[in-house]
Amino acid sequence: MSSHQILQFRSDPFVLSHCCRHTHLTSSLTLQSPLKQPLSGLRFRWRRSNHGGVRSSTTEAQSNNGNRKEEALVLETATTTIELKRVYPFHEIEPKWQRYWEDNRTFRTPDDVDTSKPKFYVLDMFPYPSGAGLHVGHPLGYTATDILARLRRMQGYNVLHPMGWDAFGLPAEQYAIETGTHPKTTTLKNIDRFRLQLKSLGFSYDWDRELSTTEPDYYKWTQWIFLQLYKRGLAYQAEVPVNWCPALGTVLANEEVVDGVSERGGHPVIRKPMRQWMLKITAYADRLLEDLDELEWPESIKEMQRNWIGRSEGAELNFSILDGEGRETDKKITVYTTRPDTLFGATYMVVAPEHHLLSYFVTAEQKQQVEEYKDFASRKSDLERTELQKDKTGVFTGCYAKNPANGDAIPIWVADYVLASYGTGAIMAVPAHDTRDNEFALKYNIPVKWVVKNEANSSADAKQVYPGLGIIENSSSSETGLDINQLSSKEAGLEVIEWAERTGNGKKKVNYKLRDWLFARQRYWGEPIPILILDESGETIAVSESELPLTLPELNDFTPTGTGEPPLSKAVSWVNTVDPSTRKPAKRETSTMPQWAGSCWYYLRFMDPKNPEALVDKEKEKYWSPVDVYVGGAEHAVLHLLYSRFWHKVLYDIGVVSTKEPFKCVINQGIILGEVQYTAWKDQEGNFVSADTEERLNEHQQVTIPEEKVMKSGDHFVLKEDPSIRLIPRVYKMSKSRGNVVNPDDVVLEYGADSLRLYEMFMGPFRDSKTWNTSGIEGVHRFLARTWRLVIGLPQSDGSFKDGTIVTDDEPTLEQLRTLHKCIAKVTEEIESTRFNTGISGMMEFVNAAYKWNNQPRRIIEPFVLLLSPYAPHMAEELWSRLGHPNSLAYESFPKANPDYLKNTTIVLPVQINGKTRGTIEVEEKCSEDDAFVLASQDEKLRKYLDGQSIKKRIYVPGKILNVILDRTNVKVATK
Repeated sequence: MSSHQILQFRSDPFVLSHCCRHTHLTSSLTLQSPLKQPLSGLRFRWRRSNHGGVRSSTTEAQSNNGNRKEEALVLETATTTIELKRVYPFHEIEPKWQRYWEDNRTFRTPDDVDTSKPKFYVLDMFPYPSGAGLHVGHPLGYTATDILARLRRMQGYNVLHPMGWDAFGLPAEQYAIETGTHPKTTTLKNIDRFRLQLKSLGFSYDWDRELSTTEPDYYKWTQWIFLQLYKRGLAYQAEVPVNWCPALGTVLANEEVVDGVSERGGHPVIRKPMRQWMLKITAYADRLLEDLDELEWPESIKEMQRNWIGRSEGAELNFSILDGEGRETDKKITVYTTRPDTLFGATYMVVAPEHHLLSYFVTAEQKQQVEEYKDFASRKSDLERTELQKDKTGVFTGCYAKNPANGDAIPIWVADYVLASYGTGAIMAVPAHDTRDNEFALKYNIPVKWVVKNEANSSADAKQVYPGLGIIENSSSSETGLDINQLSSKEAGLEVIEWAERTGNGKKKVNYKLRDWLFARQRYWGEPIPILILDESGETIAVSESELPLTLPELNDFTPTGTGEPPLSKAVSWVNTVDPSTRKPAKRETSTMPQWAGSCWYYLRFMDPKNPEALVDKEKEKYWSPVDVYVGGAEHAVLHLLYSRFWHKVLYDIGVVSTKEPFKCVINQGIILGEVQYTAWKDQEGNFVSADTEERLNEHQQVTIPEEKVMKSGDHFVLKEDPSIRLIPRVYKMSKSRGNVVNPDDVVLEYGADSLRLYEMFMGPFRDSKTWNTSGIEGVHRFLARTWRLVIGLPQSDGSFKDGTIVTDDEPTLEQLRTLHKCIAKVTEEIESTRFNTGISGMMEFVNAAYKWNNQPRRIIEPFVLLLSPYAPHMAEELWSRLGHPNSLAYESFPKANPDYLKNTTIVLPVQINGKTRGTIEVEEKCSEDDAFVLASQDEKLRKYLDGQSIKKRIYVPGKILNVILDRTNVKVATK
């Protein structure tokens, strides 16, 4: 539409508000009467004024480029101009309904519900409340779960939709060390901020069930679960190599170490053996693997768990260590292999730097080199060590072992690509049939022996690495009695295992990549482990369940001890105690549980959060389990989800829970990336250099270009002032370090919570990643404004809106009913399929259609308001109230589509004037002649042939044609 457009209207009491609502938001509109005269000079338009709007407020460039244009609706007459600061009064509506929901506890799920009704338990992966608060990426998943929760409430379900805080952990402790503030103080402050932000977005959480992992009433039951694991031998102590960060004073998980430094703070991390608490998750490996098939989870997440568990079938084989004279010793190195068929091709062995026998067999000549290499390897994470692309390194130990298949003496190397935590910490290396082994062998000039022939190509003499299956050759020994030549790989593998078991050289073995869970952290801010260690014997004793919770002592000094002793060791009076049963002196365990502990089972506590006698009431658990929909990031696919499944299965085995799995359906939302940043380059003279014409861009200065100075040219972005300069657009994950974080508080202040909710759902498919664009929110904001005016009408002279609506009690037309029910069907289906963006599109189509009507019947508008409510609950509640309903719509019945209105019973009817087709109209299949003629008369194209004409007769064939014969004695020339 042009910047100024004139529209005609018929004299109708509804038409003024209709025309004003119907105009596009970027246009000015002058209203005219049927006599083509301006109506008192009235018009309205959108005026944009500079306004300090949404910005990340972290860098100067963004501060300069962060100004947004706030739109205002301007009504103008010949004598006055009225500018509305907001297109609808969200700033009044949203706080009003948030107070109403809180005062009335609208979304509280009663402790005792009617269990004859269906249940719906929808849960967010609860957040870690950091001091930075939420950014606009966080509400994506929360909005989705809220839409689902609101839908199910209105469909008659008992809905459990809680929120809490995963609040123990390293970040709060590090902040405490840096500032001297107690972690509890910081945590409570952060929780208050998060809670306030979440409430400002209108999420329908049952805040009566709020919990925090840091509260003793909660972690009492975390400790209780630990004791059940301990009693069943699933919690034990072992000396294992760990990622030790001296600066942070704690052990880190592999995932918390990046490029040899801590993910938090970038501090050096080393590998060193420490006595740690472990949880025997490997005892549940098969069940964790098998039960994945029953879950409605993304296949990618299930595959990640399968790979992490890493079940494989193979053999354990024993290689005798040889002394300096080449004689067998009584020491053996056991290897695990999935390819026993390649045993004759093993030309060397590799042990991990942490292997328990390494110090025994390394020779004196090689000892210094091996020790230096061990120190070198200790500074790498397991992920770095096993990266396929990395250059393989290793050191010869000076010692040899005997290949049991043929008696050959093969060298033993130490290399960091073998991990002590996987298999046996040693491998037989077959460089002809393993790419990694081949790279190592070529680098260190180790022999290569081909023993598997690829049937599809040629014999093994091709001298190419072949890791596949085939026919075995070069694999027989009269000395050992093993001959597997000409067997298939599968047959040969079985033959080797049988031979190994018969001769004592090995056995069949099922192995897992999954390692037992390292469960101790050397830090203060975590759940105390309820264990006593007797001073005299070192025996571990479980704290009595009646003494739980074992609470954290108050400490003022949270700094690392530097010795590996946890900070809790400083609480001497708390540490030193006695065993109540024997009165023997003892010490409390001073390591604390990892952050994962409290988040493993919180979904159960939400079912019964105030129960002092049990983790969860059996009947409540039986009703609410499992979680129906669990929404969170894919980054938790392995650790959190796997740990939760493990704990749940243990609780299932001891009768605490009634289901084998905790989460029926898991959905991973996509990531919201920061706004597009445009990069240009300047040479030493300050001249721009195009990104496509200069190969040495890294030698030039990078500059960030504001969006308003950029334009699209074909498939590329260029400078507006010089289109020959191509730019590079990039998007990044939101982070404080990049300065691209958008605060939802700013968005809510400028556009309202409903607009933020709607925009996050409208950006694209829920599971896909998408790029934030603040200007994009204006589109959904306008949609809400149009919806508001559709129901309420134009503002009054002072800029306010009247209390009522312009809805009528007219009976709806068939067209209106069809439009409504198509919208109902679309929105319902799209919400239930989590295609939220297309559900919004369906509502936009409805509003567009409604602007063409001459009235807004109550029977049409009220169901639409209910459809809108899961997405934009504040506006919907206000509209519902103004439509005359005294109570919240939260529990009103969600509209159901009537299939009778979904059928397409219209046809396209050709219309002839004097036998010549002049156009078509859309009519009902059983449309009468009179109705067809009325529709033709109203059609813009046909009207010019009929206006003022004398009709001689009409020829109507239902479903086929309407032919209007004009009176020739009074024919007027029609303009074509």
